[in-house]
Amino acid sequence: MRSAAKVAAAAMLTLALVLLRAIPAEAHAIGLSTGEYTAKGSSVVATLAFARAEVASLAPSVDANRDGHLTPAEVASARGTLKSKVVERIAVTQRGAACSPTLTDVALMEEDGLLLSARWDCPAEGAPFDLELTVLDDLARGHRHIARDVSGASTHDEVLHGDQRRVTVAPERDEPASPAAKPAAAAGAGFGAFFALGIEHILTGYDHLAFIVALVLARASLRSLFTVVTAFTVAHSITLAMAVLDVWAPSPRIVEPAIALSIAYVGVENFFVKDASKRWRITFPFGLVHGFGFAGALKEIGLPRAAVPTALVSFNLGVEAGQLVALGVLVPVVLSLRDKRWFEPRGVRIVSGAVALAGGVWFVVRVVSG
Repeated sequence: MRSAAKVAAAAMLTLALVLLRAIPAEAHAIGLSTGEYTAKGSSVVATLAFARAEVASLAPSVDANRDGHLTPAEVASARGTLKSKVVERIAVTQRGAACSPTLTDVALMEEDGLLLSARWDCPAEGAPFDLELTVLDDLARGHRHIARDVSGASTHDEVLHGDQRRVTVAPERDEPASPAAKPAAAAGAGFGAFFALGIEHILTGYDHLAFIVALVLARASLRSLFTVVTAFTVAHSITLAMAVLDVWAPSPRIVEPAIALSIAYVGVENFFVKDASKRWRITFPFGLVHGFGFAGALKEIGLPRAAVPTALVSFNLGVEAGQLVALGVLVPVVLSLRDKRWFEPRGVRIVSGAVALAGGVWFVVRVVSG
């Protein structure tokens, strides 16, 4: 029994250290970019959307003053760098012959996105164009690029990541294809990509995981815990939809520090809470705030409006799946430790204190860097 208690104590201490090691946590970068590729005669034209933070990691010199924020002037003066670091890292060939890349435009988007327009001029018309995105080598592991091949009225989506980085763009059609020609697989590819991203986002988001950890630590019945988690889920689903559908969303400069404060609050509350059955009254408004944080991750890449409904539903389902996975691991562990003398209150206070400290530091960092 003592050895089991030591193992559990070590696990709790490790969790506390992980939370502290995550300081400072960045805001909700999602590791996603999009590209729409269209054949125009002997050329391929593309519209690419990246999160600004990822562009800054690809080409640090773009952020000339090193303040962590890109301005229109900085982006305009960095066209040569963006061409070499992004456009030229997308190799386009036609029947083995290389095509010549050109960066035609670059602009900042709303939220945290950067939009690049590019063109690759090839030797001839009428042949397929083969694209290889070696730029994926320079992005974070797990980054996904949703490549859309547009041919007349027909579209086809490919999700590129890791070693899967090639896509073929069909040559320009003489006449637009009928709407019925759109492949049914396109929607499925997008759905699966955003679902996986939702899971990754919650399981790799230290701040959201810290919030969930703090929620399950307080002594409560399974029914009360279910009510708390349901309130949080319903709330963040509402604001996620509001923000992505452009109904209304506050600035990330408000949302990100507010998320950090919610984490600190729940960690501190664990020192004093006696009855967790009514805690849903707190988790519902906090869920509204976290939903805007989830939305920021999607909005930063500037999804085409036609792709928003699929992305919204599948990403949210992925978030819920990831949340269930986290709860499926945490709840049995916490329940098994409830009868241990060292766990309540000592273990609860150690981890709750780590959560509160992490939330407080994230709040300061996000206010200062915002």
